[in-house]
Amino acid sequence: MSRATTNPWKDLPSAGVPPAHVSASTRNWPGYFAAVAGKPARETLLWALDAFEREGVPDASDGKDAPLAVDLGCGEGRDTAELLARGWRVLAIDGHPMAVELVNSRPNLANRERLRVRLAPFEGLRLPGGLPLRMINASFSLPFCPPEHFEALWRTIVNALPPGGRFAGQLFGDRDEWATLTDRSHQTRERVDELLSPFDVEHFQEEERDGADAENNPKHWHVFHVVARKR
Repeated sequence: MSRATTNPWKDLPSAGVPPAHVSASTRNWPGYFAAVAGKPARETLLWALDAFEREGVPDASDGKDAPLAVDLGCGEGRDTAELLARGWRVLAIDGHPMAVELVNSRPNLANRERLRVRLAPFEGLRLPGGLPLRMINASFSLPFCPPEHFEALWRTIVNALPPGGRFAGQLFGDRDEWATLTDRSHQTRERVDELLSPFDVEHFQEEERDGADAENNPKHWHVFHVVARKR
């Protein structure tokens, strides 16, 4: 996909923007992109990248043959930018056209020639399988897959990763307040364990806490943070 000819970053509001989770709760993705603009890469991605670097991936000599990562639900590109800066090739995928425009127009993006951006929904998603793919990153995106498509999406992720490849991302738990929203995918702890059975789990945090929304109404969070290596 060609690089955007305009700069959508200038169109993002900088004042009066509600917290990211408020926009995400209603799938107001432009509002979400504005709320997270300038945020650093997610901790699960950093954990996975550090694990790869301890294994010597990517190698300094990789060049155009650098390993490939898929950034699934890439949003405005905070994780994509980190992957490129650390020597990876990236296929950034999102279902919202503004995300594609923001990533293509993201300022100060290192190794831009190693980036491809694809507009695609979760439904019927196809991924490149086997080497050179080494990682699938899905930071807070998989819960927004409609439940009737989640199992197929997860099989696509598992089947695409070669042995030694990593998944990094989040799954939402069944006690999260958004579990009442019928267009979201939420998992019990037992189901998360089943989903991760093809992997060696290297980092796992089950987070459950009370917070608040933009109007100071209570919001209960239940999130699984995962880094896992394919067997």
